[in-house]
Formats: sequence, structure tokens, C-alpha cells
Amino acid sequence: MTLLLAADFERVMRFGTLEITAALAIVAVLAARPRIRATADIGALTPMEVSLEILERGAHRTQSLRTPFELGRTREADVVLHDAEVSRRHARFETQHGVVYVEDLKSSNGTFLNGRRLAEPLEIRAGDEIDVGTTRLIVTSVRAD
Repeated sequence: MTLLLAADFERVMRFGTLEITAALAIVAVLAARPRIRATADIGALTPMEVSLEILERGAHRTQSLRTPFELGRTREADVVLHDAEVSRRHARFETQHGVVYVEDLKSSNGTFLNGRRLAEPLEIRAGDEIDVGTTRLIVTSVRAD
């Protein structure tokens, strides 16, 4: 009888362990999902103010802008960068439903949000780091205009 109880206990524990492992796997997958929303699903434009700390070629400056705005090497950009690795029209910041997104404008060297290359628009938040060429932009605040 003791042998039967031990086998039952082992079977029950094995199922319990599998359930816990499956639950942890689901939580890990949900937590790792990127902050992406399809542009078509976002909706109406809402102006927001984004404050950036710009670290470029050893210099440091801050800039606050109202969305939408673009950054790049061209003089027509809202944020002009003097970095040879930055495209003329490199990235665009846009707000929809109170959420600010950064989008790469098919730049040569890409736009990176927190070390991850953008493939489509991604939400930005205070504390995020955006790398374009050798320039780093740190988002210091995102707030309603």
C-alpha cells in the first residue's frame, strides 16, 4: 500500500510541476511582447510634448518638441543632427491616442529603441534610449501638450 501511495504522489507532483512550468512560460511570453501597435489600429492624432536629451559627438543638449516631428541631417528636420551616420530624414515621432511612437524612415543605418532595431513604429516612454548613427537620444519626458 505504501508503494502505491508513493507512485500516486509522484504522478500528482509531476502534473503539478507541468502546470507551473506552463504558467511560467505563458507569463514569460506575455512579458516579452514588444510595445508595438499597427499604425492602422492607432487612430486619431493627439499632440504631445517630448523632451529629449541629445548626446552627439561629445556634446550634450536638451530639446522639447511637440509631435509630430522628424530628426535627421537635413536643415528641414525639426531636430538637426550633425552625424554622418544619420540619414537626411532618419526618424519620425508621432502621437496617436495619447501615445508617442518613433518610426524609422527607411534610414541607411537604422533606428534603435533600447538596443532593438525598429522594424515598425514603437511606443516611447520617459527613460527610453534611441540610437541613430553614433548619436543617442534619451527621452526625459512624454506629456500632453
